[in-house]
Order: sequence, then C-alpha cells, then structure tokens
Amino acid sequence: MPGNPSTKTRSVYDSDRELNTSDEESSADDDDDLDDDDDGSDTEHTIQHLVASRNNTEIRISGLNAIPNDTKDEQTLLLEEEDVQIHIQAYRFNRLQLFFYRLSSVLSLGIVWLVCRWVPKWYIAWIGVKVPLEKAEWIVFESQYNEIEIIRPFREWYQGTVGSIFSHDQIKEELLQFNVNTEEARHLLNMDHPINQLMLVEYRYIRLAFHPLLHKFLIVGFWKDPTWISTKNFKLGLTAEKYHARLSVFGPNLINIREKPTSKLLTDEVLNPFYVFQIGSILLWCMDDYYYYAFCIFIISAFSIISTLIETKETMKRMKDMSFFECSVRVFRSGSWRNVSSVELVPGDLIDIANIHTVPCDAMLVSGDCILNESMLTGESVPVSKMPINDATLKKMNLSSSSIPAEIAKHFLFMGTKMVRVRGGDNVTTATAIVVRTGFSTAKGALVRSMLFPKPNNFKFYRDSFRFIGVLSIIAFVGFLISSVNFIRLGIDSTTMILRALDLITIVVPPALPATLSIGTSFAIRRLKKLGIFCISPPRVNIGGKIDCMCFDKTGTLTEDGLDIHGIRAVTTLAKDDRKLFDDECKSVAHVDPNNDAATSTQARILRTMTTCHSLKIVNGELLGDPLDLKMFEFTQWELEESGGASSMGLKPRSELAALQAKKTPPPIEFGIIHTFEFVSSLRRMSVIVRRLANPTMEVFVKGAPEVMKDICTPESMPEDYQERLYKYTHRGYRVIACASRQLLGVKWHKLHKLKRNEVETGLTFLGFIVFENKLKPRTASAISTLRNANIRQIMCTGDNVLTAVSVARECGLIDPASEIYIPRFLKGSSTEPDSELSWESVMQEGNELSTDTLQPYSSTHHFTQQHDQEYHLAITGEAFRWMVDYATLESLHRMLVKGAIYARMSPDEKQELVMELQNIGYCVGFCGDGANDCGALKAGDIGISLSEAEASVAAPFTSNTMDIECVIDVIKEGRAALVTSFSCFKYMALYSLIQFTSVTLLYAFGSNLGDFQFLYIDLFLILPIAVYMGHTAAWPHLDRKRPTASLVSKKVLTSLIGQILINSGIQFLAYWAIHQQSWYTPPVFDPNGDNIECLENTVLFLVSSYQYMLIAVVFSVGPPYRKPLWTNGRLVLTLAILISLTSWFVLMPPAFVMELMEIEPMPMSFRWFILFLAALNLVVSLMCEKYLFHQMMDKITQFLAKRSFGYTLIGAGHGKRGHDKTYRRVMDEMGLHE
Repeated sequence: MPGNPSTKTRSVYDSDRELNTSDEESSADDDDDLDDDDDGSDTEHTIQHLVASRNNTEIRISGLNAIPNDTKDEQTLLLEEEDVQIHIQAYRFNRLQLFFYRLSSVLSLGIVWLVCRWVPKWYIAWIGVKVPLEKAEWIVFESQYNEIEIIRPFREWYQGTVGSIFSHDQIKEELLQFNVNTEEARHLLNMDHPINQLMLVEYRYIRLAFHPLLHKFLIVGFWKDPTWISTKNFKLGLTAEKYHARLSVFGPNLINIREKPTSKLLTDEVLNPFYVFQIGSILLWCMDDYYYYAFCIFIISAFSIISTLIETKETMKRMKDMSFFECSVRVFRSGSWRNVSSVELVPGDLIDIANIHTVPCDAMLVSGDCILNESMLTGESVPVSKMPINDATLKKMNLSSSSIPAEIAKHFLFMGTKMVRVRGGDNVTTATAIVVRTGFSTAKGALVRSMLFPKPNNFKFYRDSFRFIGVLSIIAFVGFLISSVNFIRLGIDSTTMILRALDLITIVVPPALPATLSIGTSFAIRRLKKLGIFCISPPRVNIGGKIDCMCFDKTGTLTEDGLDIHGIRAVTTLAKDDRKLFDDECKSVAHVDPNNDAATSTQARILRTMTTCHSLKIVNGELLGDPLDLKMFEFTQWELEESGGASSMGLKPRSELAALQAKKTPPPIEFGIIHTFEFVSSLRRMSVIVRRLANPTMEVFVKGAPEVMKDICTPESMPEDYQERLYKYTHRGYRVIACASRQLLGVKWHKLHKLKRNEVETGLTFLGFIVFENKLKPRTASAISTLRNANIRQIMCTGDNVLTAVSVARECGLIDPASEIYIPRFLKGSSTEPDSELSWESVMQEGNELSTDTLQPYSSTHHFTQQHDQEYHLAITGEAFRWMVDYATLESLHRMLVKGAIYARMSPDEKQELVMELQNIGYCVGFCGDGANDCGALKAGDIGISLSEAEASVAAPFTSNTMDIECVIDVIKEGRAALVTSFSCFKYMALYSLIQFTSVTLLYAFGSNLGDFQFLYIDLFLILPIAVYMGHTAAWPHLDRKRPTASLVSKKVLTSLIGQILINSGIQFLAYWAIHQQSWYTPPVFDPNGDNIECLENTVLFLVSSYQYMLIAVVFSVGPPYRKPLWTNGRLVLTLAILISLTSWFVLMPPAFVMELMEIEPMPMSFRWFILFLAALNLVVSLMCEKYLFHQMMDKITQFLAKRSFGYTLIGAGHGKRGHDKTYRRVMDEMGLHE
C-alpha cells in the first residue's frame, strides 16, 4: 500500500501557505496553562508509546528488527528532501589486497585502475573488508540509483552527551523500526549517555553523526535542544564552551559549494569511458598512419573537453555565487551582545534581526514581528508575516523531519529570505530569533543540494541507447574475430592484423555516437528559449515528448492570479415569521453607511468584517498581504493606518489602543484592531477583536470557509437557504468567504489578550457571503482543448473548494459539461481512521452513486452501462485522497487515480504524492504550477513547468515567462520533435557505422581498406554536418494523438533499422559483385606489407557508401506528425545538395588531384553512371520500404508472435487484451474504458 509522502518526500511547508500565517489552536494561545516539564516525562511517555505501538495490531510497522548491536556493518538511511534511500556500509583496508591492487595497476599501465574507477564495486570488493560502522576507515554510500561514493569519516574528541547531538524526537522515530521492550527503550532513549569521541561523515553536504547506542548514523541537522521548552531559556544565550561543542557537531553556518580544481575536472572528463575510447582510437589511428583523421578527431575532442570544462566551471561558479552568503550578525553569547560573522552561528544562538536584510540561517522568532519575502524558496511573491513563538508551540515542536509544519512555519525565518519589515515586540526594544538550523541543513541548503544532485535520468530511450551500443560492440567483436582469421589466412603480419582488427571496433562503435543524442535536444532548447521558455535540465526535453498526463494547479495557472469581488450576499430577516434568508441579489458595500448600528445593519457589519478581518501590513507606505485580503480591503474604499510610525523598533504603550486602525474618509469613523487570531489552515478561518474608537463596545469579526461557519454560529442566525446559495455560487466557479460577528461583553482589558480562541469564536451571528470571482486566463480553454485532442489526460490539482474546482474544470473544458461528477463524503470516521467509510455521490443527480469497490456508477433503480461509465469523472478532496492512499485497497486506489479529474483541497505534500502515485501506475506525468504549493510537485513530475519567475523555479526543469498554459503545448511539441530527432540521429549514426563496417569488411577480405582522406571525407565532411543539421528540423505545429516511441528496441525501430541495414548492405554487395563482372576489371595485386588501398573495389565501395551516408539522412528525417517536413530544414537541404553535388563530381569527372588525394581509381563513364543508378535505386527502395513495407512487416510479425505465444489474433496493430505494460491501461480494461 502506498505510504504517506510526509514520511518520504517533503516540500518547504506542509500545507497551503497564506499571508495570513496561522496562529495556534485555542490551547496554544494561553501561556498561563503551561508548565515547564523536563524531558524526562517525555521520555517515559515515549517508552510507553513505543511498547504500545509494537503490540497494537492497527499500527502497521513493516520489518521490525531486533535491537542494534555493535557488530552492525551496514544500515539504510532515507534522505527526505531528495527522496533518496542510501545504503551505508563500513570498510577497512585489506593491506595485502591493497598492495596487489596497486601493483596490478602499475603492471597493467593503469588499465586495472581505470576499470576499477569505472566499476567502483570491483575496487571495493578487492581492497575492502567489512567492519562495524563505528570502526570504519572508509564508508561506502550507495543510492537507490546505484550511485556509489566512498567517503572517509573524521573523528574528534568530544565531551558531551547524546542529547547534545541527537534530538529526542529523532531517536523516537528511529526506535519505531525496532522490536523493543520497556527497559530497552529506556536505555536507547538515554539522552544523558556520554560521548567521548565524535564520529562524523559528510555525504553530499549532509552531515551524519554516529549514535553509540543505536549503532548507526543519523542526520545531525534535525537536532532540537532539550532545553527548548520555554522562550525564557533563550535569553541566556550560549556559553563559549557550548558554542565550540556545537560548532564541532554542526559545522560552520555556510553554504559553500566545494569547487573541484581544474586539474580534477579535466581528469574526470578525460577519463570518461567515452573519451578514453576516443584516446584509444586516436592512438590506434596514429599507429596505423591515419594522422590527418586522428589529428582532426583530437582537435574536435579537445575542443569538446575544454568547452565542457569551461561550462562546468561557470555553472559551479554561478551556483556558488547564488548559494554563498555571509554577513555581520549581532549575537548574544557568554552574557553579552557582540557582532560576529554569520558563518560562526550555531543552533541555539540568540540573534538580533533588527538590522538584517537577508536571513542568515533557519531561525525561530522569539520576540518582535517581521514580514519576509520568501519567493526565493517558495516562488510565492506575497510577503509573509511572522510572529514570535510561544511556549506551548515550542514544547510540542518536532524538528526530527526536514519539513516544517504550517503551524510552526509562521514562527520560522528561513535562510536566504529577504526581510521586508521588522519591529520589536512587547517589553523589548528589538526583534530576536533563536538559530535552529545552519548551513546545508537549512531549507535553502536543501534547495541547493537538489540542484547539485538531481535524480538520475531513467528515461527508456537512454537505457536502450546504451544497450544498443552494447549490441554494436558485440558486432564489432565478431567482426574483429572474423577479420583476424582472414588476416592470418592472407599472411598479414601480426602488428598490422591487430591494428586493422581493432580499427574495426572504432568503426562499428563510432566515437561520435553518444554526442548525437544531444543534438535534437540542443536545438529544441534553443527554440523554446525564443518562446520565453527556459530549460535547466536538458534530458527532460526528450521526456516531455512522452507526457500522457498533465496536472495543473488552478489559481494563477488555469485562472488569473487575482480575485475580483463579485459582491456580498447578506442575510435578511423576514419580519412576519423571523425567518432568515439571503438577500435577493449580490450587492456592493460601497454605498453602506458605516455609522449604522451593527444590530440593525447586516451589510454594515459585513463591511466592518471586510475592513478589519485581515493581516495586511503597511511597509513603506504600501499595503502588503494576501491578494484576497488586499482585494477585499480595496473594495471597501477604506484606509489603513499603522500606529507608531514607521520605526521598526518603536514600543506601543497600552494607552495606544491598537497597532492598526482602519478609517473611512469621510466620515471620520475609526476602528482599532485589538487582537488578531491568524488564519489557521486546519480551522480554515481567522478572526479579530475590534473596538470602535471613542466607544467602549468591542466586537468580534470572523471570516473563513463557509463549511466551518455552522460550527461557530448560532443556529437561529443561519439562513434556511444557506446550502442552496453556497451550492449555486461554488458551482458557478465563484470563491465564497463567509462572515460572522458578535459583541464581546464583560471582558476586562487586561484579560483580553489571554482569551482563548475557542472562547472568542463561538456564539457568532452569521452575516453573509463575500463572493469572489476567479476568471479563466484567455488561453486556458484552447490549451486544454489541444491536450484533449492529443489524447493527453488533464488533471486539476488545487487547494481550492471542490465545487469551485468542478465549475472551473467545466468552464475550461477539462471535463465535459454533460459528464457526471462524483464527490467523496465520509459516512463514518475521517482520513486518519482505517475503518472509515466513504461514499461517492453525484453532484448533478441526487441518488446516483458509485460502488465503493469498483468506483463505477449505479443507482437505486438500475445499473449504468459501460457506455455511460465513460461519461463520469471523480472530484476527490484532499482528505479522501489521503484515506484512499493510506487505507483503501490497491485496486480502489488505482481506479480512483484513473478516473480522478479534479483533486481539491490538496496540501503541497498531497500534490506531490498525487504525481508520484500517477507515475507508479505507468503515466508519464507533467505538472504545471506557479506558486508556493507547487514546488514539490514540480520536482516530482517527469517534467515540471513553472509559470513563476521567482528563484523557486529552479525546482522545475522548465520556466515560462508567458504566464499561461500554452507553454505546456510548446514543451510537449518540442519534446516530441527532440525525441524523434534523437531517434533519427541515433539510427543514422548506427547505420552509418554498419555501412562503413560493411565496406571495410569487404575490403578486409583481400587486405585492403579505406584511405586516410576517404575516412576524413566520410566522417568530417559527410557525417558531421548531416548529423548536426538533421536535428535542426522544427517541431510540427499540431499535437498528434499518438506519442512517439521511446524504445530503441521496439518492433517499429528494429524493423526499420534491420531493414535499412539489409538494403544498404545489399547495394554494397551488388556494387562489389558488379565491379568483378566487368571485362575491364583487373584484380588488385596484394602486398602483405602495403596498404592495398588503390584498387577498384575500394573506389566503388567508397563512392557508393558516400551516397548511402547522405541518402539514409533523407530516409531517417522523419517529418509529420512530430516534425516539419524535411524540405523546411533549409540548412540540411543545402548541406545535402552541396555534398551530393560534390560526391557526384567525384564520381563523374574528378580532376587528377582529387583522384590522387582520395585514392580513386579511373573507371569507364558507363560504370560511373551505374554508380549513380545504384544510389538512386538505394534511395527509392529505402524510402518505399521505410514508408510502406516495414510497417506492414511489423504488423505481420506482431500477429505471428501473438498467435504463436497466446493463440489469438490481434485486431489492429499493437492492441490487444493481454500483456499491458502499464498498470493504468490494465485498470482501464477492467473498467471497460478506453483511452
């Protein structure tokens, strides 16, 4: 069963971010109820929890292990930010084996060393002996992608305890993996256990420390000081002794990317297997006197290496400049304030943030308040308010995970974020924060690591290309053996024989083959850049050509960023029976008189709610805050004034009623906002306590999601048509905010700030709705229509209301207006309870439901037919998605993923997990979004397209400057063109090598070969420009329903490739045979000590094959439906025209100097025309077979194999009821659906 992503992958925040950052729930707001329990009670509670968890059958913990012991020599560790699982093994050197390894490396002239460098597992097995982790001389880290790194740990003396390195919560989570009893748990949770020697290792900038009781390495960046249970403990700062101890554990507060020296980069590049093969080839050609060709290849390779070196150095420098930051910070240490470099900060340092412009670490706000721009991390341009943490939140804060929950994030200052405004708080003259994480352990550090170490590309095309190179290598080896036998028969000396046979390997596996894979991609990236779409991950371009499922965020992606107010819908009381109903129409509040008594004017109270219930701030005379709050406040035409001036250090005396005042001009009426309960995503509302100046009465105003208002409003204030009106607006795509208020009576001033939230937000009078409209972007509907016509599935994934999402989906064409929509509802339980029950109910027709087992429609009167089953979609809420993933059967989960078109109220982690679940059932998934909630999903998708220009777009492979989803069409079109180009270039290079292999093998039969300038002409003048310009053909302007293949070993590709090999080899054999039939033919005189190049066989095969290299470029230049026709590629057409003319000149009337240079033998004109005829025949046969015959052959072969293997005949090529390679296709078959 798929697990919760919160245990696997993390984004910066855990739930939807708003400028209205959340306050604590009621228990968190009353600091007077807290006690300062030490960690001992927590430990005892944890011990009971661990033992209870082990015995509770409802808690599913896979693979409980015995208690770790000191003989443990390996472990597995999950890196949450990267979503990578690494295997750790400890080794020491076997001194004897190390000696033999070094000796072998010297005796083999470095070959043994080179092979072990390429295959590190052989090196490890040769010189290493496994030892317990704590005795390791060197440690092997192997990722789930088989990436291996060997790192030496470092040790230093340390006089501290377990609790000074590892957090209680972190160890508790580790113990859930083990089968422990009470005594064992108490022993392993001993935070006072002394540590005399610290053993650390750094893997990809993540610092790990060895835990002496668990006998395993843990990440030190998740540490929480045991004394962090009260903000009072922060005021003491750190002593010098504690500072130095923590510096040795956590290291300097620095994100400093270690740049490899130029010599090391050069060595790594040159020793790449590709370049080693080229170096070997160059040496071989020099030994065989092919100096000109060897020199040209050397120059090209050197240029490529230097270009790569320069580009790598520039990239690393940009990365280093972007990530490196250092500033002066005022820190309280050893009883006094002092200025230090930010590099010297460690967790637990108390810092003054009043004069900081960029946050130098991850920290918790202790006093004061501030506003930050977090776009660097989240892509969200709206500044975020931060407030000081209280003791209740501090005590329950868990830092054992890389992610920061929303209720903690509102107190968190993230490294690299920009300070917009900072002010002191109550009883303090400055704003202070406590350092929590430093260096690469911060959120910025995680982002930098994700760019430094991206997930390896596992695209099928690249896997197949290397397999294909392996097949070519086998062919080369067979040719090597055959040629060696033939050379022995001819009596050629052993040196020449070895050189010629090895040369055959360089022909069959051409050194330029891997480089051709990037040609189409490079041109596609260039074309995308002209469209305002930038790519930072070139391999993702080809993957874009295989996308069959596209997920979209709603707000800012499908719809406009801003919300416009449609109007307000106030509650009206019917005098005759005191019934509550809504007004007949939406109205503006601009005409409302604010002096109306609140008891008699519902509209006036809605106006006051809109005026005061927000978290807007004034910075440099400008209002900053959530766009919804800004639009709402601007709509009221009121003004906001902030008391205390612009000073960030000012103190506000209690006689000054409130920090914020809202006033209307005219009339001169003012309201003071006394206390704010910030927006909490779990409560889905915010509230304010307001007092009208010069009036003793205080009022509470609340706004929030309509679904939660029934719980806090009095029943008699709720209108009878509440659900009816709400349903109407949400179905039309409007966003609805509900308002309520009450008078706050009998509360003394000194108790006002200690009121709990649940005491304030109760007994409210419902006022009405504020109705916002979110308009579709102009190009959304056309882009969705294009994707639908191309058979690319579209999914909306949003944090908005499900009914609003359904309405927008209908409007933009993501779902058919006539389609039935089913929404889940919990009949029993909730998303966290395994035995909960879900029902799926129709939005349009009451009584229509889905079977909970099959997720197919039925009604109380009849079952739907399969035809009707096609015409429904699921709109899934975040809660239902969470429950389905955690507790539903795998079959039900897969069916939900196949039929789900809308996913609403989704948190950032759930968006990311949705993408991963869709990938798990076989979809190639793209994600397009623009905001803070999309970063994780953008990274998880096979392609991610960010519409945000903020730095967070580095999390996405593609960034678009055009803020609409038309860019998705462009990326997919260019991806398809690039993928087809890669196939064409690969097939071209493979066939080129096999054509040359055929020529050389025929010449080797009597000891001849191609000449040096013949090789030079073929490889540099023919192959190089053709291979480059083949990739210049632009993408086809329309998306076809069928995607291009991504497999080099597919029947279609193999049939084409093998067929063309047979045709071109056959033409060469025909030419070879024809020359021997001529009456004027003179057999060559074989010289065992000569090159034997100047002969008629050489001339004929050179000229015929020269045409073939050009003609196969025409055959493999695939046009529609993925690329434009060949004739639109002007550069390729011009290149082919010049080269065909040049080669024809060589054939028909070569001058003497050309014949001497190219070693061409004279022939009668009639045979020269015969060579042209063979070229024309080759072109016609190759084109006709490629276009017509090979496809029919493929279908026949498919039918034959299916009949032989399964005993049935396929109806239509490539389709059948068996053997689906993707889970989602099998599920669709079971549900009677079709793509």
